[in-house]
Amino acid sequence: MNDKKTPKSKATAKTAPKDAPAKKTVKDVHRPAPASAKPQAAVPSKTAPVPPSKSVSPKASKPADPAAARAVPAAKTVSPSGHKPSAAPTRHPVHAPAPAAVHRPLSKPAAKPEPKAVKEPSKAAKTEPQILRRRIVVTEGTDIKSLCEMAETTPRAVLEKLSARRITLSAGDAVEDGLIEKLSQATGHDLEWVTVEEAAAREAERRADEKIPRPPVVTIMGHVDHGKTTLLDAIRASNLVDKESGGITQHIGAYQVQSGSRQITFIDTPGHEAFTRLRSRGARVTDIVVLVVAADEGLMPQTREAISHAQAAGVPIIVAVNKIDRPEANVERVKQQLSKEGLLVEEWGGKIVSVDISAKEKKNIKELLEMILLVADLQEIKGHPTVPAQGVVLEARLDSKKGPLATILIRQGRLSVGEFFICGTTSGKVRALFDEHGRSLKTADMSAPVEVLGFGNVPEAGEAFQVVSTQEEARKIVAGRLSRKKKPDAVKPPQASLDELFKRIEEGVVKDLSLVVKADVQGSVEVLKDILPGLSTERVQIKIVHSGTGVITDSDVLLASASKAVVLGYNVKAGQKTLDLAKQESVEVRTYSVIYKLTDDLKKAVAGLLEPVVREVTLGKAEIRKIFRIPKVGVIAGCYVTDGKIRRGAEARIIRGQGVLFKARITSLKHVKESVTEVQKNFECGIGLDKAKDIQEGDVIEAFVTETVAPA
Repeated sequence: MNDKKTPKSKATAKTAPKDAPAKKTVKDVHRPAPASAKPQAAVPSKTAPVPPSKSVSPKASKPADPAAARAVPAAKTVSPSGHKPSAAPTRHPVHAPAPAAVHRPLSKPAAKPEPKAVKEPSKAAKTEPQILRRRIVVTEGTDIKSLCEMAETTPRAVLEKLSARRITLSAGDAVEDGLIEKLSQATGHDLEWVTVEEAAAREAERRADEKIPRPPVVTIMGHVDHGKTTLLDAIRASNLVDKESGGITQHIGAYQVQSGSRQITFIDTPGHEAFTRLRSRGARVTDIVVLVVAADEGLMPQTREAISHAQAAGVPIIVAVNKIDRPEANVERVKQQLSKEGLLVEEWGGKIVSVDISAKEKKNIKELLEMILLVADLQEIKGHPTVPAQGVVLEARLDSKKGPLATILIRQGRLSVGEFFICGTTSGKVRALFDEHGRSLKTADMSAPVEVLGFGNVPEAGEAFQVVSTQEEARKIVAGRLSRKKKPDAVKPPQASLDELFKRIEEGVVKDLSLVVKADVQGSVEVLKDILPGLSTERVQIKIVHSGTGVITDSDVLLASASKAVVLGYNVKAGQKTLDLAKQESVEVRTYSVIYKLTDDLKKAVAGLLEPVVREVTLGKAEIRKIFRIPKVGVIAGCYVTDGKIRRGAEARIIRGQGVLFKARITSLKHVKESVTEVQKNFECGIGLDKAKDIQEGDVIEAFVTETVAPA
């Protein structure tokens, strides 16, 4: 309707200036229309717009325009005179469709808001995904600014929320593990903090379809002098024994040998303790364990421990029965002993591969290598060749000329000279690579043991080795690790504890309880091995990862640490050094003198009814050098503190030889002539006991305290 009025207004402007007031009169007629009579007011109001619509559409000539202009003033004279209205009413029935044209523009404005109403919900729909919580993996070394980009927010918004919680940070600060929970609340997303090594391992698993077979890594284990190094010497066709003092391996050596067209990496350990120490640090180094057993001696205590360590690691075992060339060799006896340890060889219907060899005469060495490759093929040992190189430190030392050196076993990727890396709390750049023969290399592939030059400091054995992109990234990550290391660590709860067993069962964290059992005699060990697994319930299974006779040793603690087990001792004790290691490794050690007390504790632990336990904490030991008998005072023992410290008021255990004479309490403690509360190691002191009885020079006073620990 509006486009039709536009040409009409131009035409009227050319003819006469009276057209403008005529339009106004049309509007005036429309306003009073409801108040006037319906037949007269309604008819003229409709006639005014009708002629223009009819005259514009067919391209009207100039004479038609004055006629239309005259018709408009005629409408003005209708109200006072009442004449000439008959022509207008007669035209309205003819132009009946005109009112519909008048209402069209009214319908269009009504339709315009509708699309707007549709667009507004669409905008709201676009903003909904922004507020949905997402899971974001934050890699070690990521700063606040990068985190905000991943969370689609601004650093200012996040820092303001942290500031409200009295946490002052800047956009360039690295995200620490301890701040993840607060940052999750500030960003509105679920954040997970992972180390650089873990992130690289996940990336390799994500691209698992790109993995290729790699050489197997084999660890040779067994009893002392059963021929481990001689076997490796026969395999490598080199004389390693002559290079070692006394013919016994003094350090971890890793060597790669060729078997046909394939390679095998061997690790010769100084014992299973080193193997477990690496595993307790989270380093899965070995793919296959070759257990060397002498055919003339059979299974020894250290052999049984090696079996327990290998089984706890979940590593396939190949038995190499060595020294079959000796006249007293008895292979069948060895196989029978192995069956008692749960290793049933294939000849007896089991799954354990066994090869009879003579390392000295190099007999059946080729068959052993073939069996190793066969087991490796069954295990489908693979690695990713293109991810940033990952490895494990087997050994490290400080060379007087070259500086810090470390033997690295490459697990993923390819290591090249010139790459930057991090290793625990040290970093560096690969300046040189050497193989086991001392030859210089430019690159090292998967499963290759290489000596790396370029460390800032000497790393620890078992530390993860990870290549990073830049030196700045390496320094930033190491700086964060050093700052976290300086902070006082909270006392870590034991990895496995009878006190917390029921709580972890309720939380669904624990489904089995692993135990390391030590007893005074083999008969007690057999009884415990029969009784303890029978205490399992539907919710928790009790399994013994190792059992043996003798005192609790560091090896037992390390095995428990790697297996997340509890150490139980029956009629045996653990030395202070071993207890310190257990505390360091967060391993719970419990000792009992009555067997039913041990079984009752396990039953109550499973049922959640375990009562508070009283533990002994050894403070130190002092050797009695001289006895002083002072009138009106009593007997004073002149002592020299050999270990730990002696504290006044502590309980004491008087030891002579291997037996305990009696228990007493330290009532007085003097250093020189002054009374003191405690005396440290390597100092002399005078100790007064409430029960002196028959003490002698050479006796040992062991000071200890008892503490009560309530179940969690």
